[in-house]
Amino acid sequence: MPARTRAYWKGYLRLSLVSIAVELYAATASANALALHQIHKPSGKRVRYEKVVPGLGPIDTSDIVKGFEVEDDTYVILEPDELDAIKLESKHTIDLVQFVDHCEVDPRYFEKPYYLVPEGDVSTEGYLVIQSALKSAKKMGIGQMAVRGRESLVAVRPCGPGLLLETLRNADEVRAADAYFDDIPDAKLDKDMVALASELIERKSKPFDPTKFKDHYETALRDLIEEKRRGRAIVTDADEPRPRAPGKVIDLIEALKKSVANDKGGPKRPAARRRPKTVERRKRRA
Repeated sequence: MPARTRAYWKGYLRLSLVSIAVELYAATASANALALHQIHKPSGKRVRYEKVVPGLGPIDTSDIVKGFEVEDDTYVILEPDELDAIKLESKHTIDLVQFVDHCEVDPRYFEKPYYLVPEGDVSTEGYLVIQSALKSAKKMGIGQMAVRGRESLVAVRPCGPGLLLETLRNADEVRAADAYFDDIPDAKLDKDMVALASELIERKSKPFDPTKFKDHYETALRDLIEEKRRGRAIVTDADEPRPRAPGKVIDLIEALKKSVANDKGGPKRPAARRRPKTVERRKRRA
């Protein structure tokens, strides 16, 4: 069992008058992703960046403040002490103030997942009671938490034997889909084509296993880095990238029929039954 990382947050999960000591751990890791740096090719040294102001050149970090652009090249300057004054005090309690069905929260609002675990044996019973109640009701709890001066909307829901806390985006952070979907025309669809597509979907339906999907680009990148590290020659395709060609006009229903016929994940025909050996022996004797 892998060791736990350092807790991101410690506090209390509260349901009405019940408070349970909990710890929060990041459920995802970005450290495993390959990071490429910008290198000055002639010297082989990494490119560094310095703070500069047009017309002035490099400046001291102590002279930098934050500002909000109100017009082109016009900013409202915000001093560090002014920003500190409006920071929220880090509350050490997540109040579950509302409960909703799992499917009720639009997936676009989910931002980052964390594992929410009980802190110590004393908290375990109350933690499991809340986890079991949420799981039985198929609900998630909605609340808010303040960390590092900022407040986040959060959702708490069952995850295996424990609880998962997910930070949620605010309403003004999610773009409306109208501008993107309004131009999609209504169309009367062929029932046979929908039925064929539904059959393909049914045949290919299975439990989700993320380990079955590989990042082919990252694999190729790792191989490339290893080849270069060993000093081996790299052979590349010298062809120029081709412009994207317009989509071909296809007979959709024929393509769907072929897809269903060629799909190996569909139900197999029952194998022909073998006759009992006794019958075969009788025939041989005859």
